[in-house]
Amino acid sequence: MPASYSKSLKKLENTLGYTFKDITLLQEALTHSSYANEHQKEGVRDNERLEFLGDAVLGLSVVESLFRAEALLPESDMARLKSFLVSKTVLSEIARALSIGKFLRLGRGEERTGGRDKENILADAMEAVFGAIYMDGGFYEAKRVILRLLNERIQETLRTGEAHDFKTVLQEITQERFGVLPEYSVIREEGEEHKKTYVVEVTVNGKKMGEGSGRSKKEAQMMAAKMAIRRLKERQ
Repeated sequence: MPASYSKSLKKLENTLGYTFKDITLLQEALTHSSYANEHQKEGVRDNERLEFLGDAVLGLSVVESLFRAEALLPESDMARLKSFLVSKTVLSEIARALSIGKFLRLGRGEERTGGRDKENILADAMEAVFGAIYMDGGFYEAKRVILRLLNERIQETLRTGEAHDFKTVLQEITQERFGVLPEYSVIREEGEEHKKTYVVEVTVNGKKMGEGSGRSKKEAQMMAAKMAIRRLKERQ
């Protein structure tokens, strides 16, 4: 591992609040399959195994937190909240807050197409990091980091009960009320290619109901749908 990259990973450790005994685990967690494929002769391993492990560690950590909540949530509510809290949307937001994208090892193709800010790549890397912490320090340390990073979102979902795929919710509302599906369109793209922000509007029966922005089209659509739901509820 180049000394400069190793030094930069120390910054990520500080942000995570965890110091690795075996830093190569963190390096593996940040290695996308596109990079590993280009460096097969060097024996580079991608992060897919750690991602699989991290997904399980993340799920158990979140479910335990929800189980211990004072509200004594029924199984159906725990399942709904857990599904939201471990979603790629939430994980990619956390990854961006930690600047995970800066530390990723990507192949040339992914590098050219903005892989450092792709929702799926960021979310998968975040799960892989959780898996790496588990392998390095055990479940307690992995859970400690996970809950520190997700605590604000967990508390918010417990307080508001808001843990929806807003696009699905909006679709259900518009079908029930108007018998039509909402339509989304990108109305603006802002920023440089690798730091692009999308602005999306959603219309119902040709009438604009919401607008939202995000680092991906999906995120922008979710924010537009959230605004549309609010407006439709105000008109009830």
